[in-house]
Amino acid sequence: MKELEHPYKSEYVISKKKQIKRLLLEEKNNFTNIKIAILAGSTVNEVKDCLDLFLLNNGIKADFYMSEYNRFYEDAVFENSELEEFAPDIVYIFTSFRNISNDVDMSMNEEEINHRLILEYDKYKNIWQNISDKYKSIIIQNNFEYPNFRILGNKDISDSHGFSNYLMRLNEKFYEYARNNSNFYICDLNYIAANFGLNKWHSEKLYALYKIPCDVMAMPDIAFNVANIIKSIYGKNKKALALDLDNTLWGGVISEDGIDGIKIGPETAEGEIYLSFQKYLKKIKDLGIILNVVSKNDESVALNGIDNTDGVLKQDDFVSIKANWDTKADNINALSKELNLGADSFVFVDDNPMERDIVAKNVNGVGIIDESLPERYINAIDKSGYFEITNFVKEDLDKSKKYKENINREKEISKFVDYKDYLMSLDMKAIVKPFESKYYERVSQLSNKSNQFNLTTKRYTIENIKSIAENDEYITLYGKLLDKFGDNGIVSLAIGKINDDELDLELFLMSCRVLKRDMEYLMLDEIVNACKKRNINRIVARYLKTEKNAMVKNLLSDFGFDKLNENENGDSEWELKDLVNYKAKCKCIKVES
Repeated sequence: MKELEHPYKSEYVISKKKQIKRLLLEEKNNFTNIKIAILAGSTVNEVKDCLDLFLLNNGIKADFYMSEYNRFYEDAVFENSELEEFAPDIVYIFTSFRNISNDVDMSMNEEEINHRLILEYDKYKNIWQNISDKYKSIIIQNNFEYPNFRILGNKDISDSHGFSNYLMRLNEKFYEYARNNSNFYICDLNYIAANFGLNKWHSEKLYALYKIPCDVMAMPDIAFNVANIIKSIYGKNKKALALDLDNTLWGGVISEDGIDGIKIGPETAEGEIYLSFQKYLKKIKDLGIILNVVSKNDESVALNGIDNTDGVLKQDDFVSIKANWDTKADNINALSKELNLGADSFVFVDDNPMERDIVAKNVNGVGIIDESLPERYINAIDKSGYFEITNFVKEDLDKSKKYKENINREKEISKFVDYKDYLMSLDMKAIVKPFESKYYERVSQLSNKSNQFNLTTKRYTIENIKSIAENDEYITLYGKLLDKFGDNGIVSLAIGKINDDELDLELFLMSCRVLKRDMEYLMLDEIVNACKKRNINRIVARYLKTEKNAMVKNLLSDFGFDKLNENENGDSEWELKDLVNYKAKCKCIKVES
């Protein structure tokens, strides 16, 4: 819903929240259902209501538990049967600087100040560890925003007696904890408050009357940021940019102004703006965001412009360049097919509002950066939350390279009449092993991002993966695929729960980057081999229908499973028996298992 995309209007979101929720529930289906406990040190009902809307807009339906006012510590640390019964997937701890209980003053020496700092930090650390131990849930914790006063003036941030300095040091301890603990995330309340404006953010009257920690109109901003963290954890991020060229990546129209007439580089103020934007895109590309071009231009002219300007982006930075006279909507849909990504994985950037409108109406689910001024492009993309980073793995650095290699594989097909000959020509090798600790983060990431080739679309946190991998009652497998074009990385996962002589296949997924290369058959072969070693002679599996995983509707039938039952909504249950006489199905991939 456009009204919930940045830049949304906070007043509209708050005043129309019931109407917006009703429309979202009517428009969307197949939500990811989660349970969120909000443990707050102040009155934040409005944050909860807005968070509900932003999550629904991202396909996530939340059930909420709200603590009583300022009982965040008691709810987290002491026995709470209601919260235990609720069993949250996520605990969001909403605290602000007003919840600091161990303050500092000018009479203290350094040792006393440090002691106060440790006491305050330990209080929160105790909260986090209790929640982690009890509920195994994801934790989102606010950092502390600065107040709109400085007792020591400018010295307040540098002197250890300053409250700003104290908050800064306490925040850094929170960040260190986040760096060392998976499933723990910081909501950057300090940034949100600064961006809103500290004088507008703080209201002594609101807090005195209602214990509301900030201006009510700032609460959608908090909710939007928390929703971005959650939708990123659950694999709801956008994955690719589709970028115009003229007046978007450089100033001017290259077909009219020529290579020497377009503006890019440090020589002019306008050129500097476009150069800064390209540098920003280069950085987010290194986070695994896929860059593509969709431009109404002759291809030769466009390519010449990309490689012969003072910009930092060159042809190699883009996975695909669509420079032609087709509509940009058609080109984005073509990119979707070429890269095996849903059209809703793309974000479109173009200076022309008419082009943006056409794409919005003709590309289902595409994100639109609704901005025409180049000096605002960075801010518009950055605040959109489309590419919120929660977990980053080394493989993300090579994502553009892997997609390019995939395009080369597709081009190779045209050389062959027989598809099996093509597969054999790829010289494919696979590594299939039980989950290893060094890959827990990647395994969790893949379980949350893979939607299309995914039988059950179950989601797993890093903590879930660790717990399952270390449990003898489970069989786990990851699959890496290599070929003559390069290393695809980990592309397939399987998790099965052992029940006597039966395996309940809880998860079976594969990245769409390796579709139609027999990797799914190899994974089945290896699952059966693992079962045989454990004297398991029957596998039960389910297909749980979603709006995105129709491509695997017939997968279990293709595997040779027999259907046991099917519900009206399309969900079905299957079994594979007599594993002793199972014949390996994959003939085109050599495996190290």
